[in-house]
This record gives sequence, C-alpha cells and structure tokens, in this order.
Amino acid sequence: MQAVKDKLHDMTTMRKVKAETKAEEKAEKDIAKARMDVAREVRLAKEAEAEMDLHVSKAGERVEKEIAKHTPSNNPNANSEGMNPVVGDPTMETANGPTYTAT
Repeated sequence: MQAVKDKLHDMTTMRKVKAETKAEEKAEKDIAKARMDVAREVRLAKEAEAEMDLHVSKAGERVEKEIAKHTPSNNPNANSEGMNPVVGDPTMETANGPTYTAT
C-alpha cells in the first residue's frame, strides 16, 4: 500500500515539475516573440524615417528648382533689384496699384 502511495506522490510531483517547466518554456517563448516584435517595429520605424528623409530631400530639391526658376537671372521681366518692386516707383503704382514690402 505504501508503494502505491509513493508512486502516486511521485506522479503528482512529476506532473507539477512538468507543468512548471512547460510554463517556463512558454514564458521564454513569449519573451522571444516580444523581442522579435520589438525588433520588427524598430526596423519599420528606421525604414519609415529613411523614407521620410528621402521625401524631405526631394522636396528641398524641388523648392530649389522653383526658386531657381524665379530668380532675376532667369526672369527678363524682373527689375534689377529682384522680384520686389521698389516702393514709390511711379510706374508700378499706376500700373498695379501701390506696392508694399515686408520690413
């Protein structure tokens, strides 16, 4: 009878140990999965940042092209001071109304 009790006790102990081991393994797998998810999100964030930098540089190039289109050297209609007409220029006031410049 004692042998049966010992065997049942051993089986219960083994079941508990197996359950604990399985729980630890599951926890380790969950941690590994979380790390992989974090690494993936970091990679995606870096890719998005690089893509954003590319778009910003392209936008800067387009701005430079547009500015270059409107510089006095490319525009024969611009006066010698640049695109802003001179305040008090009588020809500009009569043709387009009074002009104002930012100070």
